[in-house]
Amino acid sequence: MAEHTPRREQPRLRPAPLLFEPAEAASDPEHFFDLESVEDPRELLERSTELTLAFRAAADRATEFQAMAAAQLADPRRFDRLTSADIAERAEWTEDYAKKMVEFGRDLLRGVDGGAGGPGSVDPV
Repeated sequence: MAEHTPRREQPRLRPAPLLFEPAEAASDPEHFFDLESVEDPRELLERSTELTLAFRAAADRATEFQAMAAAQLADPRRFDRLTSADIAERAEWTEDYAKKMVEFGRDLLRGVDGGAGGPGSVDPV
């Protein structure tokens, strides 16, 4: 059985700050965090890489919270517990994926309750 390695050995990447764009800029489909105005390819690569890492980190973190919520909703101790099918419907997942997310969420919650890491301590599904 594979053992889980504490996250302390693997520092979490901190995403670049995502600045909210003015409504006028956001409505322009060609406008994306002002990248279209960057002329230096080195600077463009650096900034677009920062954004890519920030979005990945945000997506990973959001997935962890989805999994924890799914596990909490599926908890058999809850009187209003949801089935995997109900969770899948709400999250627009397949039922198999919902089951995997519930298990992943349980792993994360055990880490939180046991003081061993919390969100980010287990790799996503």
